[in-house]
Amino acid sequence: MAEPIAAEPMDCEYSVEGSGPPLFLIHGIGAARDTWRFMVDQLTQHFTVISYDLRGHGASPMPDREFGLDELVADLERVRERTGIEQAHFAGHSLGGMIGPAYAKAYPDRVLSLGLLSTAAFRTEEDSRKVNGVVEAMERDGIPNILPTLTDRWYTDAFLAERPDIVQRRLDQVIETDGDVFLNVFRIYANCEMSPWLHEVEAPCLVLTGENDGGCNPRLNQQIHDALPHSELVILPEFKHSILLETGPLVADHMIRFINGLDVGA
Repeated sequence: MAEPIAAEPMDCEYSVEGSGPPLFLIHGIGAARDTWRFMVDQLTQHFTVISYDLRGHGASPMPDREFGLDELVADLERVRERTGIEQAHFAGHSLGGMIGPAYAKAYPDRVLSLGLLSTAAFRTEEDSRKVNGVVEAMERDGIPNILPTLTDRWYTDAFLAERPDIVQRRLDQVIETDGDVFLNVFRIYANCEMSPWLHEVEAPCLVLTGENDGGCNPRLNQQIHDALPHSELVILPEFKHSILLETGPLVADHMIRFINGLDVGA
């Protein structure tokens, strides 16, 4: 068994819904557990769904110092401890898709399967330069001033035109997130590189991203899939980064199919 994470956890706020095998959902940067709202009705028909707010996000407490990936993994383990669940399926989006594998590396006996949704690894120097350039622009010009340039990376043109209400709610959520926390988690996302240890994750994994996700694109996800001992790769045609909001039911369908097809118990 791997060594547990030696980091100070926080008691994050969480919700438990549905019945069946447990499934923990891990959101991304500047979001909250409501980012899964277009999927929960489907997922809860098959699973006991545990969703939570990362530290400094949603209703969870604010950290009093900078934190890293180890602290986010420790927070997830604290949520699991508080639920009393021994083993579960886990799925994370974007930064959450990094927290999940890092958790599986630290606590392999807890993890029945993993969903890596719209996440990144095996970044080239150019990839890293681009994502760190976004962080630097936010630090220099302010988060609200850079966000409009990100919407093109998150949503298809059709969705931007058809659902400006969902797009605006997401932008407001980011702006309402404490700026220091937002930049903290964005730096973790920008600088986390799973490639040195991803092959150690033995749990079955669903690797899923959008065809046109600029930062978490099929090229990187193919390498993630190739590195994992047991994985399935799904590329959603046309979609970009914000698949949970734009096409949540389709993502849920793939998660249900994948998990229900595994020969594991919970």
